[in-house]
Amino acid sequence: MTGPAGLRILVDADACPVKDEIYKVAWRREVPVAVVSNSWLRVPDHPLIQRVVVSDKFDAADDWIVEAAEAKTVVVTGDILLADRCLKKGATVIGNNGKPFTSASIGGAIATRAIMADLRAGAGVTGGPAPFAKADRSRFLQALDEALVRLGR
Repeated sequence: MTGPAGLRILVDADACPVKDEIYKVAWRREVPVAVVSNSWLRVPDHPLIQRVVVSDKFDAADDWIVEAAEAKTVVVTGDILLADRCLKKGATVIGNNGKPFTSASIGGAIATRAIMADLRAGAGVTGGPAPFAKADRSRFLQALDEALVRLGR
């Protein structure tokens, strides 16, 4: 299912804090959304919203998203390795906080991820990303809208 100009939004949904924002933008722009997860999630009953439940196999949701990703696709994910795979397929990738993943930025993001994993494993550093803020939500809405406009041209 694709929308105007072949556009589509794919959501790595299991830990996505901006699903409601995605739905609002999708309805306004009439762009279909596939909400991909390893377990059943509640999604709006709307013809533009597709729930995709994959197996609980490791990376099953990521694999489904990568398979469906293409040049007219916007992928929403906080997963850096999934972002890298989707960029290689030509998709536009936006983080849950609205920051885009690009071919220029993904290498640094992967390196930082590896460094942080090493620090957590060796030095007992705990914690994750900063708490999700109102500014992140606003940045996300703007980034998604801009990506859809750009891809729709």
